Amino acid sequence: MPAPYLATALTGPIFDLETGIINAMPAIEHWLSNAWQKHTVPFYCSVDLRNSGFKLAPVDTNLFPGGFNNLNPEFLPLCVQAMMTAVEKICTGARSVLLIPENHTRNIFYLQNLAVLQAILRHAGIDIRIGTLLPEITAATVINLPDGGKLTLEPVQRRGDRVSIEGFDPCAVLLNNDLSTGIPAILQNLEQTVVPPLRAGWATRRKSQHFTAYDNVAREFADLIGIDPWLINPYFAACGKINFREKKGEDCVANTVDEILSDIREKYAQYGVKEDPFVIVKADAGTYGMGIMTVKDGAEVRALNRRQRNKMAVVKEGLQVTEVMVQEGVYTFESINEAVAEPVIYMIDRYVVGGFYRVHTSRGIDENLNAPGMQFVPLAFEDTCLMPDREARPGCSPNRFYAYGVIARLALLAAAQELEKSEGRTEAFVA
Repeated sequence: MPAPYLATALTGPIFDLETGIINAMPAIEHWLSNAWQKHTVPFYCSVDLRNSGFKLAPVDTNLFPGGFNNLNPEFLPLCVQAMMTAVEKICTGARSVLLIPENHTRNIFYLQNLAVLQAILRHAGIDIRIGTLLPEITAATVINLPDGGKLTLEPVQRRGDRVSIEGFDPCAVLLNNDLSTGIPAILQNLEQTVVPPLRAGWATRRKSQHFTAYDNVAREFADLIGIDPWLINPYFAACGKINFREKKGEDCVANTVDEILSDIREKYAQYGVKEDPFVIVKADAGTYGMGIMTVKDGAEVRALNRRQRNKMAVVKEGLQVTEVMVQEGVYTFESINEAVAEPVIYMIDRYVVGGFYRVHTSRGIDENLNAPGMQFVPLAFEDTCLMPDREARPGCSPNRFYAYGVIARLALLAAAQELEKSEGRTEAFVA
């Protein structure tokens, strides 16, 4: 599949940005390499990007990626090689890992993700078993997948300061569960290494903390290659003490919306952008595209109807939204067969291993695409997103994907710094 069409006449800024990234490749790779000497890289990560033609920026960073089944199978060797590096850091010698997933036993897409992740680990020489925290699973349970494959889920048990499953005592625990509902007591204070760390879950993590870290990374990177950091960095601010159903805290949200819209208008004027600015109001914790709305005027927040308020009031597992982040909306002007698309980049350790386009046929260029009805199209790299072609024109697949990989790695570095600052925050969040 060729790179999706970048449907905008405003290609000057993004082509200039891409060209600057390509030309600065040696400096960028050296800078990133030095950064990983100072910071601990997350075990794995996925980053949602938006390409507006005048701006390329991350809009979400997931430390428990659940879409490995959407990656191009041709790049499985990249995943395996990166996984070897990642596991070696946590489990030298006895390479056995217990994978603990989300409680989605009926979500076939998620189960297929687990199957691919399990396959990557096995190809990397890891003895891998899948444990579940679901209380109703009391014995090994086999799940048949549509492609003919099978998954076996086994109940997790704890003895002392270690978790295991029957006949399997792992040296490390790998979470593919974002801990939205809290940190289960069974995972607290283990002597085994747990990756990602418990504090990376949504029980403690906040998107606004991540983008605070990303703001610092983006400024440093912008200085490195001589660009305006706004070109790779969305404005944002956080509001707490929110209750949408009771209309509490909405003044903070509405005022923040108007302030960020004002800042965006200034930048749009600077770059000659004729589009209407917008912001995304989203829950400051959580995933699955819940608790999100597009806003173009602060008055819209105060005018929400009951249905809209109920939609914003809860996220995954029915958890109440009490904190939100107001984030600059970044248009996506990429399309596949006239459907709006946004790239999602996957990393294991510090290596970009692939990605896919999230495509939604019924969503607009200013809307969240992580919603019911979305389709996934793998990024069919001509090479990898680590091999740009300096002789080719801006916007060609290798160069665009390399730029995507660089921005995604900036978000990965921000996540590393974010986690360093959050140490010690998990104790009060036992489920």
